[in-house]
Amino acid sequence: MYRAFDIDAEGRVLAGSDESGSVQLTEIQPNGDMVTLTALPGARWGRYLAGPGERAIIVVHDEGGNERYQLSLLKLPRDGAPATFGDLEPIVRDPRFIHSLADVRPGAICYLTNRRNGVDFDPVIRDLATGAEQTVYVGSWLIHEAVLSPDGRWLAVNVALPTVAHSTQLLLVDLTAPEGQHITEVSPPGDLALNNRPRWLPGSDALVFSSNTGREFTGLARYDLATGERTWLVTDDGADLLGWLSPDGSKIFAERNDDGASQVSVHDAKTGERVRDMPLPVTGSVVDIRWPDPRWSPDSRTLALSISSVAMPNDVLSADAETGAVRQLTHSARAWGGERPAVPERHRIPTGDGELVPCLVYRPAQNTDPALAGSAVLVIHGGPEAQSKRDYNPYIQAMASAGHTIVVPNVRGSTGYGKRWYSADDGPRRLSAVADLAAIHAYLPSLGVDPARAALWGGSYGGYMVLAGLAFQPELWAAGVDIVGISSLVTFLENTSPYRRAYREREYGSLARDREFLHAASPLTRIDQIRAPLFIIHGANDPRVPLSEAEQIHAALTARGQECELLVYGDEGHGLAKRANREDAVPKAIAFLARHLAC
Repeated sequence: MYRAFDIDAEGRVLAGSDESGSVQLTEIQPNGDMVTLTALPGARWGRYLAGPGERAIIVVHDEGGNERYQLSLLKLPRDGAPATFGDLEPIVRDPRFIHSLADVRPGAICYLTNRRNGVDFDPVIRDLATGAEQTVYVGSWLIHEAVLSPDGRWLAVNVALPTVAHSTQLLLVDLTAPEGQHITEVSPPGDLALNNRPRWLPGSDALVFSSNTGREFTGLARYDLATGERTWLVTDDGADLLGWLSPDGSKIFAERNDDGASQVSVHDAKTGERVRDMPLPVTGSVVDIRWPDPRWSPDSRTLALSISSVAMPNDVLSADAETGAVRQLTHSARAWGGERPAVPERHRIPTGDGELVPCLVYRPAQNTDPALAGSAVLVIHGGPEAQSKRDYNPYIQAMASAGHTIVVPNVRGSTGYGKRWYSADDGPRRLSAVADLAAIHAYLPSLGVDPARAALWGGSYGGYMVLAGLAFQPELWAAGVDIVGISSLVTFLENTSPYRRAYREREYGSLARDREFLHAASPLTRIDQIRAPLFIIHGANDPRVPLSEAEQIHAALTARGQECELLVYGDEGHGLAKRANREDAVPKAIAFLARHLAC
């Protein structure tokens, strides 16, 4: 599978490919030829660095999935074998801390680091020729984005609000002003709102960004520095919009979230008027708007896109914004050998309190094991501020191929359905999302599924939901598969990386104020209620959900003589990034489900 990280002035696309078994940097030439650039143990992603007479890549890498990102330089073109770690030139390396690339300019980069105290992140602007750095202090924040203005005077910063879950504020930092007088608030402080993906107009006099301040759904807004005025450019009263301004400031590439599928179009950046729709090559294709974002070429004509659909695993497209022509640059589906994937049906499942839970249902493939006919697996996404989309998920396809009906819900707390829905599980409402699982279970007979043969599968926060379903609804579920999940909200917050604790307490509740609720909402607290067999997968280097979360529930269940298997991978972090580990773990998990769901 492939992802597009960047595109240069000559039309070359910097991509990530897992063809080797782990993600490595690859360059796709304008004629379609592909050149593998790296052979690293922890390659993650990169951006082109363009300068007079040189071509290079800023490489962002970690070690074993520990997410302590470091920055290095890889000069291009390369002769011979792909670059190993020794071929990279260090830029910023201190493995005690995180250094994440935020922006790239000719001769300079901006990165985010928590080296001040291990918790708070600061933007740093580094001159690559001299190594001189300017650290920008904006307060005690978790910073999501930092984008330099073309004239170098301003830094647009997207920060997570310290007390409001899943809300971000956009700040402008004047790099020439004295500290204390250098910050302007583009969006109101303390609002339940998202403000993100800021992009500068070439004159450095205005920003275009995505926002749902004062709205249920995100739209595209413009902020003018001289007047402080914010105007809406593109909005939709029924769906979230995201947008990316072209470097010349003339066009916006916009994505409309249609129940987990993307509708994309090009708009005039001055008026917001739609210039053209841009149909994607596969029905239901989904632009991966979370990471990495679409990238404009420097001449503002072409975009490099990462897309996915049930018929197309992650692939890279080149889209011409002038003509609407789209070219597929990679072809991951060729590895299937003609196998047809399961295609989702859309459902809205009623709950006892009058809500409707959006769900995707994948029917089992034909000619599967008849013993699994009528069984179901609920696959719950992580986050919780995320969305299960109509894209390619290898776990879902593998389980559907085995013979299960797969139900993929966007329980309350999920994004993509407006502000009210994604905030409906915050703090003390956490167990409302767990109650959604019971409503889905009650709906299973209408899908032709035997409710006595239903299991839960989820990763990260989805793993918490698996464990919570087994603990709070023990009579409903026949088995569970937990991947890097949280077994206790208390110990998770106590032991996660310090910078993440402050961020996640906004969502789950504070250890200082809400410990009693966090304890009551933890699956480990109700360990004596769990009856179903459990299969656990975890990475030893996980900085988000520590391995101890898996170890403690595994120990508690096995001490009671209950079936619970734990697989730990020493070279993984928060998930299974390496193909060899996936090929080991997933068949074992699917075989576990077959044993417990067969009729």
